Amino acid sequence: MQEEIGILDIQGVAADIVCDRFSDEGWVRTKVYVPREMELTICVNEKAMVTILCTAAKLNYLVIGYLYAEGIISGLGDVASMRVSLEESLADVRLSNLDYELPTWRKLGCSGSSVFKTQGQKVDSDLISTPMEVLSLMKQLEEQMELYPLSGGVHTSALSDTKNLLVVAEDIGRHNTLNKIQGECLLRGISPRDRLMLSTGRISSEMLLKAAKMQAPIVVSRHAPTKSAILLASDLGIALVGHARGSRLVVYSHPERLSCLSN
Repeated sequence: MQEEIGILDIQGVAADIVCDRFSDEGWVRTKVYVPREMELTICVNEKAMVTILCTAAKLNYLVIGYLYAEGIISGLGDVASMRVSLEESLADVRLSNLDYELPTWRKLGCSGSSVFKTQGQKVDSDLISTPMEVLSLMKQLEEQMELYPLSGGVHTSALSDTKNLLVVAEDIGRHNTLNKIQGECLLRGISPRDRLMLSTGRISSEMLLKAAKMQAPIVVSRHAPTKSAILLASDLGIALVGHARGSRLVVYSHPERLSCLSN
């Protein structure tokens, strides 16, 4: 079950194409890499449940993380077996409970909309970080990107202990990156509780709920969050940080988790 599937196989995750680039020097015909996308169908107990548009890296983590995020499994003990095939674009999962009632099949794009209505779980944590630690971690995230510098067009997320990045995931779908992180944590026995979640993508309410399920008390992005995500973060006890780049950041909720005590 823990076999890594397609971890930055360049041929699998990026395509070499010819394009015309314009600059101050005029037009130049050149070759560039662009991200590849694939449709992965997840079958559970021999029934097609969902097809996800994703990047062909860490697919085993994506499948486990997705099933956990959607509440289909509560841990690895609920999975009897799993087979992931790039050639078939298929993940075949057998649950320990063969009578589990699955939702109606659907197809998901990069938005990652949930199959189920997920209720937010309040985060219980004493974790406190500092702006300098957060900005340092965002710099580490940029340095550990592999696919983005090559092709662009993907999102990167990471889980951190405030000092180092523990898990990093890249995908064309920002929601997929969090599912990959959740799946890798489950398969490698890493607890996401009391960790920082960092992402290059916009934090929506769905992204925030995934972080809350992992019990991550601080969520950081290079971009602005949505209003719904800010309201959820305030209710769930999560410090939501946006525009984290260079020497600046903005804290939208629970600033005390970033050592800010002002009102």
